[in-house]
Amino acid sequence: MPSLKDLKNRIESVKSTRKITKAMQMVAAAKLRRAQEAAEQSRPYTERFNAVMAGLAASVGGSDSAPRLLSGTGSDKVQLLIVMTSERGLCGGFNSNIAKLARTHAQKLRGEGKEIKILTVGKKGRDQLKRDLGDFFIGHVDLTEVKRVGYVDAQGIAKDVLDRFDVGEFDVATIFYAKFVNVVSQIPTAQQIIPAKFEEQEGDEASTLFDYEPDEEAILADLLPRGVATQIFSALLENGASEQGARMSAMDNATRNAGEMIDNLTIEFNRSRQAVITNELIEIISGAEAL
Repeated sequence: MPSLKDLKNRIESVKSTRKITKAMQMVAAAKLRRAQEAAEQSRPYTERFNAVMAGLAASVGGSDSAPRLLSGTGSDKVQLLIVMTSERGLCGGFNSNIAKLARTHAQKLRGEGKEIKILTVGKKGRDQLKRDLGDFFIGHVDLTEVKRVGYVDAQGIAKDVLDRFDVGEFDVATIFYAKFVNVVSQIPTAQQIIPAKFEEQEGDEASTLFDYEPDEEAILADLLPRGVATQIFSALLENGASEQGARMSAMDNATRNAGEMIDNLTIEFNRSRQAVITNELIEIISGAEAL
């Protein structure tokens, strides 16, 4: 049974931990507001961009002049997995859920006899995948020094991916990230970006209301690389909001758990102190009766 001093030291230690988790929760809440606004503001542009691209892609169809970023290489033998996670931990299952989705997808592809290559963005995902899939790593993007993710960062990642595609390093590229829903819900998502896939919405008149100059093939050849960067940037923003939401929720739970632990330790401390006092009183009474 721990002594009173040990219990008191443990209570003070847990109180200090609770102060830290409470502070981290407040910081995450402040960052979440900005990250959520950035993610939500990017969605209308991304959705409209994809709608226009879907109309263009549908008009081009399977013609021989379609850009390679749209038509692909004609094979899906080599698959590039771009796994996007955070640079820091203490955010619950945020990183683990993305890594789990990527690992499951990689195992499925390997089971089908396909070759995989992995590009990691964020060291937490790299650390989690290193043990099982470290032999398939071909690169890593470190965003530790980036205070606020911008479009320039997405362009850098997109350039690396497009350069690898141009030299024939892979046939299909898929990004893995967490789509932000709310503070307690972030959905791990896999999205193919090469060859480009666009879901044309019903009733979308983007391809019928406008005449394009130059022709659709030329426009697609110019916009498809930008589309890759746009999708990567959108994924980074969604990840940023999801990370802060997950960290806020995790630190809130940690603060609550610390409070419960303090209450339990305080009860144990009071009972132990009461037992010590009772024993001392018994010894005093016994001594008095002996006299």
